[in-house]
Amino acid sequence: MGQRYSQLSYEERCAIAHLRAEGRSIRQIAATLDRPPPTIARELKRNGAKADGYRALYAQQQARARRWCGSLLDRDEELRAKVLERLRRGWSPEQVANRLAREEGKQVISHESIYRFVYAQIARTKDYSWRELLRRGKWRRGRRRRGGSSSARTILHRRPLSERPAAVADRQEFGHWEADGMQFGRSGETVLMLHERHSRLLIGVRLPSRAAAPVAEAIAAVLGPLPPEFRRTVTFDNGTEFAHHYKLHAHGIKTYFCDTYSPWQKGGVENAIERMRWWLPRKTDVGALSAGQFTAPLQAYNNTPRKCLGYRTPAEVLRDQVLHFECEFTFPPARE
Repeated sequence: MGQRYSQLSYEERCAIAHLRAEGRSIRQIAATLDRPPPTIARELKRNGAKADGYRALYAQQQARARRWCGSLLDRDEELRAKVLERLRRGWSPEQVANRLAREEGKQVISHESIYRFVYAQIARTKDYSWRELLRRGKWRRGRRRRGGSSSARTILHRRPLSERPAAVADRQEFGHWEADGMQFGRSGETVLMLHERHSRLLIGVRLPSRAAAPVAEAIAAVLGPLPPEFRRTVTFDNGTEFAHHYKLHAHGIKTYFCDTYSPWQKGGVENAIERMRWWLPRKTDVGALSAGQFTAPLQAYNNTPRKCLGYRTPAEVLRDQVLHFECEFTFPPARE
């Protein structure tokens, strides 16, 4: 068996600095630390400061910097181009890493490596445009706490989430939706977001205001023409813009509401809106967007691979669901 070597630890470097300051020789230091004398001599030569002699912290930093050879994305230009191209398309680092793994049949890079690479560029170059590659554009991770009062008592015919069928929770059945409004800086600008729980499909509708009547009409216009199997339930928070939810009952759509102060209970649409902020930040003038400019972010979202879907896209899952529906409800022609 060959001889094994280990790197000097920070505690050993502190001991070297202390003993060296006392005037101990290299052999005496080596004997104290039970290290070969050439190891101590090499350490003093490579990691010692010329002006101030040997200092433990400086030596530790020097040794660490010497061993670091750059991140994988620094060294692999082809992989870096692939990763940056997909980040610019609005994919998250986790989606990029796992889609590459799905395509290559093995793990190519981890999402943490992508995050570290982006944050390293910000720290190294002070170019904060790098954070625009991240979905939320934040310079550090964390959540903001929000407060507010609930209007649950003012909503007529409100049914709590506890009455919603248990089958909705497992997301295995198509046709269960979540709804929420995406707000913007200009007064009155609202986009109604409808998120399907099984496929994670997202539909957006521009509205002139947050009034309850046009919101209910918009939901009915989107979901009403669908087959009954595609519009079973809708889950809302307790915003007053959903006060006319009961008008959807005429279309056979059941409606349910989250508990007060619990918007996370419809986490699918909440997450979708956070992702859409990458394309449509709060300062966007939604009314000035053309039809193509408005639908492009929704198409990008629905064609982005999702971890919860095995890195398939919502559009791919919807296509499979439609094909399944056609097979279930298409009967062969009767024989003459």
